[in-house]
Amino acid sequence: MSVIATASPVAARTRARSLPAIFRSKAMLFGLVVLGALILIAIFAGALGVVDPAAVQPRLRLKPPSAAAWLGTDHLGRDVYSRLIYGSRVSLLVGGVVALLAVVFGALLGLISGAVRWIDGLLMRAMDGVMAIPAILFAVAMIGALGADLVTICIAIAIPEIPRVARLVRSIVLTVREEPYIEAAVSMGTRTPTLIARHMVPNVLAPLIAQATFIASSAILIEASLSFLGIGMPDEVPSWGNMMANARLVFQVKPMLMLLPGLCIVLTVFAINRIGDGLRDLLDPRLAKSVGRLK
Repeated sequence: MSVIATASPVAARTRARSLPAIFRSKAMLFGLVVLGALILIAIFAGALGVVDPAAVQPRLRLKPPSAAAWLGTDHLGRDVYSRLIYGSRVSLLVGGVVALLAVVFGALLGLISGAVRWIDGLLMRAMDGVMAIPAILFAVAMIGALGADLVTICIAIAIPEIPRVARLVRSIVLTVREEPYIEAAVSMGTRTPTLIARHMVPNVLAPLIAQATFIASSAILIEASLSFLGIGMPDEVPSWGNMMANARLVFQVKPMLMLLPGLCIVLTVFAINRIGDGLRDLLDPRLAKSVGRLK
């Protein structure tokens, strides 16, 4: 009981100063505002898009911005503004799903590996094998074998991220396992599942939240790269990577067709990374002294 009591004041102080620190951090606040706006745009894309983003109108190809097409049209006459709006759904969905899959499965493997000594070596060697394969090559191979759809793309991007999360969680668990209160719990006969749930999971939550943001931004970039290479989302599905790939054909005539989705990708990834940096500084106990100095 005393162990739990000593941990709660620290957690309470961290929560008490986290909210003001978020508002003092201009970079993190910028990221939250931009990401929140993008999420709202993705949710209400149907109301914001002026026309069907997949509607092909060859007679209207490469039209300049107008009242009918606010950002003009692409080489097939599709509305660029509507495709940008609907493309936010694909990017944010891929980023969120990949981060969730990687964190859940990576945390589970890391907790087991760090808490159960006899299986540690086997799991880590398996993780090393997966990490030896470049993420983009793994995704290309899996999509080539199973076909390009949203589910396959999310799984293909998430699998290479799982070992990184597992190693992060394992390192934290190995450190926590040597703490006196863990040794006291073991000496009192506490079972391993209880140790993991009660003492180890709370210690890995904060780093996992921050790590999830970086995984999400990386997933958005990989999805855009796959679509740009022509092996990602089908062309009829509006995504920022597809828009950049199609814009290569007319880049010299209409460079904005490539620059606009590229700027959307950069802005989204930058905002998520700002949030990740802020969360890492706020939630990591080793950086607690710098919470009040966030900028």
